[in-house]
Amino acid sequence: MSVRHFLTLLDLSSDELRALIARAIELKRRHQAGELYQPFKGKVLAMIFEKSSTRTRVSFEAGMAQLGGHALFLSPRDTQLGRGEPLEDTARVLSRMADAIMIRTFEHEKIERFAAVSRVPVINALTDRYHPCQLLADVQTFVEHRGDIQGRTVAWIGDGNNMCHSYINAARQFDFRLHIACPEGYDPAPDILAAAGDRVAIVRDPREAATGADLVTTDVWASMGQEEEQAQRERAFADYQVTDEIMECAAADAVFMHCLPAHRGEEVATSVIDGPRSLVWDQAENRLHAQKALLEFLLG
Repeated sequence: MSVRHFLTLLDLSSDELRALIARAIELKRRHQAGELYQPFKGKVLAMIFEKSSTRTRVSFEAGMAQLGGHALFLSPRDTQLGRGEPLEDTARVLSRMADAIMIRTFEHEKIERFAAVSRVPVINALTDRYHPCQLLADVQTFVEHRGDIQGRTVAWIGDGNNMCHSYINAARQFDFRLHIACPEGYDPAPDILAAAGDRVAIVRDPREAATGADLVTTDVWASMGQEEEQAQRERAFADYQVTDEIMECAAADAVFMHCLPAHRGEEVATSVIDGPRSLVWDQAENRLHAQKALLEFLLG
């Protein structure tokens, strides 16, 4: 049987993704009930971090511990990757020692090269092109609070970045409508957008994007590696803050999400992220449960 990887949401079928979300909700229930479930005794997850992280590291490390396994934190400073060892050589060695490998890096091409020679499942924990694990948590959170996301409308307000790309893929896989509000020059990648067809529309007015939306979501204006563009981006995105006014354009029971970390007063108003419609803390917690379900799926 060939190895299954999770580099984008498109690596799983729609049915597999829906089953994974249901399993994440069940694993969360069992964990909160205090049930011990440790099918991964003797299993090891290698975690390669070329980008810093809070939620990704803690959720994967805690998840493996809760499942009875062990997680290894590896940074470029701790490995030969930081001294120029070919990526493929590292992949060949690690995949003979670990049962799964999680990578958080910059170029998406790196994780594709790594997965191409790995003997074990490789999980994309964020690249400059996609952030699929976050979308598992987001969809789980919506399902828990509002039911099935199929047929709903989601408003993405902000940069056409890796999170936006994964929302586009999610619209395809979970069958919802996505309105993207971004300033000109910050659109998502044309190939990713085109593949989604009429499920996705770009608009320039965030109020128009939010109108009737069941979920409004956003991300920071300047992601890791774009800090030198901060001032330029603040000017470009000045009209793209998710405010109470924006949320009033959405459906009466609309919810707000943010993948975190958040910059209050920039991409989101304090009154929104800390308000009654915000699900960001459930969303952050669900990284743990969704990734446990993902690991269980990939490791069998």
